Amino acid sequence: MSLARPIATVGGYTLLSRVLGFVRDMLIAAYLGAGPVADAFFVAFKFPNFFRRLFAEGAFAAAFVPMFAGTVATKGKAAAREFAEEALSVLLVALFALVVACEFGMPWILRVVAPGFADEPTRFALAVEFTRITFPYLLFISLVSLQGGVLNSLDKFAAVAATPILLNLCMIGALLGLVGRVPTAGHAASWGVLAAGLAQFLFLAYACSRADMALRLRWPRLSDNAKTLLKRMAPVALGSGAVQINLVVDVMLASLLAAGSISWLYYADRVYELPLAVIGIAIGTALLPLMSKQVRSGDEAAALATQNRALEAAGLLTLPATAALVVLAEPIVAGLFERGAFSAADVAATAAALVAYTVGLPAYVAVKVLAPAFYAREDTKTPVKIAVLCVVLNSVVGFAAMQFIGHVGLALATALSATLNALLLLRALAARGQFAASGRLRQRLPRQLAATAAMALGLWLALQAASPFMAEPGVLRLAVLAGLVAFGLALYAAAAWLFGAADRADLRGLLQRRT
Repeated sequence: MSLARPIATVGGYTLLSRVLGFVRDMLIAAYLGAGPVADAFFVAFKFPNFFRRLFAEGAFAAAFVPMFAGTVATKGKAAAREFAEEALSVLLVALFALVVACEFGMPWILRVVAPGFADEPTRFALAVEFTRITFPYLLFISLVSLQGGVLNSLDKFAAVAATPILLNLCMIGALLGLVGRVPTAGHAASWGVLAAGLAQFLFLAYACSRADMALRLRWPRLSDNAKTLLKRMAPVALGSGAVQINLVVDVMLASLLAAGSISWLYYADRVYELPLAVIGIAIGTALLPLMSKQVRSGDEAAALATQNRALEAAGLLTLPATAALVVLAEPIVAGLFERGAFSAADVAATAAALVAYTVGLPAYVAVKVLAPAFYAREDTKTPVKIAVLCVVLNSVVGFAAMQFIGHVGLALATALSATLNALLLLRALAARGQFAASGRLRQRLPRQLAATAAMALGLWLALQAASPFMAEPGVLRLAVLAGLVAFGLALYAAAAWLFGAADRADLRGLLQRRT
């Protein structure tokens, strides 16, 4: 199976989802702004999403996909279906118990997750109420992760990649339809999250049925396969979720800062997650089942070649995205969010956090590309050791930095810890002889950096010329921003061709993404 096609499929749908996500966030910014209600909602939104990314998309996917894909390859679809149904029943029971426990314990849990809210009764009460509405989303979206692992292992990437679109559509519909009918816009957004979880689950249940892999609900039992799955999940929960743990640490520390800090970090996180999702998650999603099959069949040379090509593709796309976000941070934030309750001061605070987060973007993507090399070989222990060190670094540096530069220090600490994570993963693979940079990768990477530098300079000069047209909010500012993005993309493509950072096929994929 070619790696390019699934990357394009996942990346294309993810890009569409992120565009709709920006529409959603523009509505959230307009209705909620960056005040106490927004802070409360973002904690409520992040809390179930933390568990989703840490366990469902992180630990569960990393442990389940290699096992399921290997079973398909060695024992056939019938045996793989039986394993998936066993995993489904155990997962459902565990998640239901977790959701019920957290619903009852939410006030005490939020005193840990957002300790700064305890001194503000209104913000704390809203956070508890919103989180109780959104938390059952974890149950549905975790089952979606299992269904997605099944479909991805069968090389069915489109339906899984399209599911985040439903989240954005449900939240957009809730904001437009419920604001004014419920106590606050935060209530409307929270109900939209819950509705999205159910919609995504039903959508993928239909997709599994169409792929002749409909999953029945069995009586839960800890079979040998289920026990192996749980054992592999435990360490991966930290190993694959280091970035997510860091973001929760940011929320905990930001709750101790001025009101609005959590919101500024959320909006900045949303912007830099666009390239992270379109590039890093797309490559990682396509990479894991492919490498799992190559390793299981004993073709280590093919796995190494796949890893090199994935890193090269990541560099080609991530480096210019990083430079563009740094240069255009304030215009992007202003163009997307400065309206309604979102002020010019909020723009400046969010843009500063965006620059700090973006410094670590190449590392965030590298982690997504390197981690599958461990999981494909069923090694779930090495990443957790690295993750623990990175989480400690993030907490210590973040706490120290926020004393001087507030919420920006939290974002910068997250970027630094992600960089350490990527470097240690790379070092561990190289030490085992499971990674060595190919001659092509060593040749292409410096040229990608040169093309990126040329683009950044040209984009900065273009921004200076366009600044007068971006002073006022409205359609003109968005049009100029879109023009700058298009100019940067074209400039990078030209520079990449000139410096030999990519061939014609690479550039066609850059300029004309196929889905």
